[in-house]
Amino acid sequence: MSRIASYGTWSSPITAAEVAAAGGGPQWLDVVGDEVWWAEARPGEQGRVALVKAVPGGTEDVLPAPWNVRNRLHEYGGRPWAVADGVVVFTHWADQRVYALRETGVAPLTPEPEEPQSVRYGDLRAGRPGEVWAVRERSVGPRPTDIERELVAIALDGGERVLAASHHFLTVPKLSPDGRHAAWFGWDHPAMPWDGTELCVAPVEADGSFGPHRVLAGGADVSVCQVEWETSSTLLALLDPDGWWNLHRVGLDGSLVNLAPVERELGGPLWKVGARWFVPLGGGRHAVLASGRLAVLDEADGSVTPVAEELTAWSSSGFAVHDGGIAGVAAGPVREAAVVHFSLGEGVLTDLTPQPELPSAYLPVPEERVFTTDDGETVPVALYLPANPDFAAPEDERPPLLVHVHGGPTGQSFPVLDLSIAYFTSRGIAVAAVNYGGSTGYGRAYRERLREQWGVVDVADCVAVAEALVAAGLADGDRLAIRGGSAGGFTAAASLTTTKTYRAGTVMYPVLDLAGWTGTEGDTHDFESRYLDGLVGPLPAERQRYVDRSPLANAASLAEPVLFQQGLEDKICPPEQADRFVAGLAGRGIPYAYQRFAGEQHGFRQAATIVAALEAELSFYGQVLGFETPGVARLELSR
Repeated sequence: MSRIASYGTWSSPITAAEVAAAGGGPQWLDVVGDEVWWAEARPGEQGRVALVKAVPGGTEDVLPAPWNVRNRLHEYGGRPWAVADGVVVFTHWADQRVYALRETGVAPLTPEPEEPQSVRYGDLRAGRPGEVWAVRERSVGPRPTDIERELVAIALDGGERVLAASHHFLTVPKLSPDGRHAAWFGWDHPAMPWDGTELCVAPVEADGSFGPHRVLAGGADVSVCQVEWETSSTLLALLDPDGWWNLHRVGLDGSLVNLAPVERELGGPLWKVGARWFVPLGGGRHAVLASGRLAVLDEADGSVTPVAEELTAWSSSGFAVHDGGIAGVAAGPVREAAVVHFSLGEGVLTDLTPQPELPSAYLPVPEERVFTTDDGETVPVALYLPANPDFAAPEDERPPLLVHVHGGPTGQSFPVLDLSIAYFTSRGIAVAAVNYGGSTGYGRAYRERLREQWGVVDVADCVAVAEALVAAGLADGDRLAIRGGSAGGFTAAASLTTTKTYRAGTVMYPVLDLAGWTGTEGDTHDFESRYLDGLVGPLPAERQRYVDRSPLANAASLAEPVLFQQGLEDKICPPEQADRFVAGLAGRGIPYAYQRFAGEQHGFRQAATIVAALEAELSFYGQVLGFETPGVARLELSR
């Protein structure tokens, strides 16, 4: 029989250590010969990313420690490994150089830069025989925005040469089947890749050099997010001239045909170059990811048919044809992200990495809900209600609610099992993951609801969801909190400083000073240095808007407790902004805490950090929302 106990006080077998052990997970999957390989983040090894492959009965490391298969291209990283002419080629996090693994061992292919990590490579792909192609970026000045990028060919026996430099940002070139052309896409400031990109093609000369490129598709208001060669004269590309990322056939003659016009997103935001949302199956059929779900596109009738429907989120960093089906990294409402194989003929799903043994009765099953704002806009939500068979709350009590704000803000929360969410729900705390205006997965028009409205639409959508859940009796209006990291950290901080909806908030590695997070007046990294031109408006014309919406500028209006969490090596949202905000809290009487984690970058990868951050967050909510948190060390709050 369940014990009667207040929400938030329930004990749970889902510990922070278990959450940390599940963190990271598989990524950057591909097929090598008849084997499935992928990169695997390991929090227990200080966040190292290992390269592994599936073998009968389990997995095997391709690269042992200390090799860390990761890079800093665009700061978010790009595809970090490839196999070229039977040689494993990869980027190593510690020095950002490209290395090759042969039977004789590991050796560098690129020179050691004069300044540590001043030259970075990513989006690796086999090129012409004896070469691996990559995007190279180099620091050429003192500011983070002083960056030059080129497409390069790295010889497997040493040396590299420049292939092209068509745009400020580039994806790796892909060689046509006949070796006569190369295709890639690129974009320039102030556009982000989901705003507008150009699909380029260039002739490949006999000596391997590229001739002048020409633009086949894309433009200022059309985004290309993936391109592959179909034949020596046609390409397949995901682009959105009609407002939805659909699969198109693009001819070298400039022809463009939508293979299945649907109001569904078959692509996504290119945060990491090398992402993949479709793979050809042959016979006019293609496996596609439709808003994260696996489907088969059939050119014969223009249909897009879902398959493997128990999996609601396939990763765009891991997705390939293998053994009569699809191998990929996928998760579902009752399944954590894992490497799986789905047989398209038999419809059989097989785990290539075992699902961990989890206490299923303590795991929330996400509910897909849609709420409506006062101005009639719909807001999709993945709702996780408290679940614990050992406890029930008093009949007249409603649970505390955490409004979870995803990053990006061009991101998306999928309805999947997430142990970091289960950590809270199994203790009696509800979580609502909000896909506010600006989120991907719902078409360009929904994404552009946030154009020049960051800090307004996202804040209002989260408030609307929180208030709707209170009105429905699913949350306690006096125990609402908001949490988010990166862009989600901005929305959390903006919500706490401009609304009275929440009683507390957790702000992780955030943007807090908008003007200070630009390449015009601030010191942010190059990839996002003009992002706010679209999210807030161009400087200096909209300077007052930057002030009005900055949590730092509005810090005096903060009246509720706040927990800040920050990695000290974060190059995307450096700790200086959080430092300034927290310094202004001292002596104001508002309960607060600030956790600063050495060795962490943007997001937390080390097991010890994940445990410390999660347990501190739970203790924080307990103290400020008024419930006991058994089994968790008390976080010391300042005032």
